[in-house]
Amino acid sequence: MRRRRLPALAAACLAPTPRPGVAQAVTGAAAGAVDERVLRIVAPVEIGGLDPARGGFIFTRMGVVETLLAADAEGRPVPVLAERWSVDAAGLEWRFTLRPGLRFHDGSAVTPEAAVASLRRALADATALARAPLAALDATGRDVVIRLARPFSILLAVLANYGSGILAPAAYDAAGHVQAVIGTGPYRVVSITAPMRLEVERFESWWGPRPEITRAVYLVAGQGEARAAMAESGQADLVFGLHPVTMARLRRNPALEVRTVAIPRTRILKLNLASAFFGSLPERQALDLAIDRQGIAAALLRNPALAATQLLPPMTGDWHLADLPPPGRDLPRARALLASAGWTPGSDGILRDRQGRRFRVVLTTYSTWPELPAIATALQAQFREIGVDVDVSIGNTSDIPRLHRDGTLELGLMSRNYALVPDPLGTILTDFAQGGSDWGAMNWTDPQLAAALARLEAAAAPEERRALAQRASAILHEQLPVIPIAWSELAVAIGRRVAHVAIDPFETSYRLPDMRWREP
Repeated sequence: MRRRRLPALAAACLAPTPRPGVAQAVTGAAAGAVDERVLRIVAPVEIGGLDPARGGFIFTRMGVVETLLAADAEGRPVPVLAERWSVDAAGLEWRFTLRPGLRFHDGSAVTPEAAVASLRRALADATALARAPLAALDATGRDVVIRLARPFSILLAVLANYGSGILAPAAYDAAGHVQAVIGTGPYRVVSITAPMRLEVERFESWWGPRPEITRAVYLVAGQGEARAAMAESGQADLVFGLHPVTMARLRRNPALEVRTVAIPRTRILKLNLASAFFGSLPERQALDLAIDRQGIAAALLRNPALAATQLLPPMTGDWHLADLPPPGRDLPRARALLASAGWTPGSDGILRDRQGRRFRVVLTTYSTWPELPAIATALQAQFREIGVDVDVSIGNTSDIPRLHRDGTLELGLMSRNYALVPDPLGTILTDFAQGGSDWGAMNWTDPQLAAALARLEAAAAPEERRALAQRASAILHEQLPVIPIAWSELAVAIGRRVAHVAIDPFETSYRLPDMRWREP
């Protein structure tokens, strides 16, 4: 009965809303639009707000907001609003020349001054750009000029991050807060009902080739089975975040194509290293050795190759350690490590420390990525075998950063994207900064890692960058501030109505301008 009701619910959610619930509405249709078909995209990720620092990943994916440059499928910089760029011999002054004739969605001209103002607001937020050592940010002629206090090897990568998206002056109120999403992309906002729905239409004054798709809707569906049902019923044209268990069923549907692509995302176990349970390396090593990664990858993810040997997957290039052995499970060794840390089994088999405290912890996760609760249950059983009692708490995506900030998180199971900035260094710098971060380490600092990352920030020579990245990855592998469980692949169900779908492994764009309607 539940399965039959889902398509009807989806249809209601996807239907046009004359009065959006919050934030923004733009009246009028795309000028000259003839084809009224609407491309329907369903995914698990909520719209975090209007500001690019919080909701920008959706606005760039949907082609509403653009950055000065972007990354291709290999992570290399490609021009977007900036048609070219250059840097001086010292690596300190960068010039980005804007394309001529650019327009914002409100019709105003895209000037270097407007771009600079938008970037300055990004610097004030917790964006990737805020980490760059900027000395000055100016507009000169057609150029945006960025001057650095010291060389910063990933400047192009952080400028490609969604937090560096360029908005029109009218997008901001007098206090500098975003009041409307007015970008430059091939699609403009029709309505936003955050956090669940975004409707866009083709922007006729876009600088690039005119897209065939005139209208599109982005809808959030939190339950994996609901997303699968929407794909099966034809209520969605593109469905992201498929549960591995449902993929075999969807592949048997002749009306669907299911496509997968490896992505730089890892399911990791975040630990509170200030806790009495995980403060010592032997305790973390014991948890690591208790995990049956091969079993999790084969049974729950339906792909044994996803068992993680380390934090960064093969597609991250210099960051991946090629000579590590396959992950193994060693319960006797795990028990011995815990004994060396002072833990002894109680009468019920659960470990106790010298003060008699039971090794009982809460593992927090969320269902945005549908496999995470199942992995959490598997870890609960596997840790029980070494005397660790785990309670699983399944909540919202925001729970892990919230519990990190108030210091009460014990274990967090999450899916971490290491290409939010096209160079993994951008995410690594944030996640493993002193003390850690919301989606990285917690209460952990390593001077050797800090030194390697600091050198990597300034390094330009490929050989030096590779050596430093390998060193950083080796430290993370040895010290286990977070424990990798499984790598990821992005699975997308594509409906019969749409063709020319390209999947971005960096999850920065849905490539809507490249899509075409399939002939009836």
